[in-house]
Amino acid sequence: MSKSLLRTDKEIAEIYGRHSQTVYRVCYAYMKNPMDTEDAVQETFFRLIDKNPVLESVEHEKAWLIRTATNICKDELRHWWRRHEDIDDHPEIEAADTAETDEVLRAVTELPDKYKTVIYLYYYEGYNSAEIAAILRKPKATIRYHLSEARKLLKERLGAFYET
Repeated sequence: MSKSLLRTDKEIAEIYGRHSQTVYRVCYAYMKNPMDTEDAVQETFFRLIDKNPVLESVEHEKAWLIRTATNICKDELRHWWRRHEDIDDHPEIEAADTAETDEVLRAVTELPDKYKTVIYLYYYEGYNSAEIAAILRKPKATIRYHLSEARKLLKERLGAFYET
């Protein structure tokens, strides 16, 4: 009988330990509240278990998880019920948002999706534009343009807080 290609509980726990904070921050940038963020993180790791992709290195693991988390959040935000949901039905979301985020992070989370991901990966995770292009499967020039535009938007929104 051949060895199973499925990951063991220990391997999943190790991957979770290495990348859970990164996945949480990526999801929070999209979802903007802890409850939805935790759901997206859980779904990301569930997909890792379910799909069982072949991941060649720790960096490949991280890239796969970031791309998967981003797609899960975008899908969730496009869902029909989100367009009809009233924020007044969830006062805890606003309280959690103001209590747990600073002004800069809030400005990043309010950027359009195409900008917030590249800003997060560049400044918070330390990837360069070529690496981000590989993770997001986009041309390097597009990533550099998105970084430039995102910086302009952040400078407008943050004013005195913005430093180059």
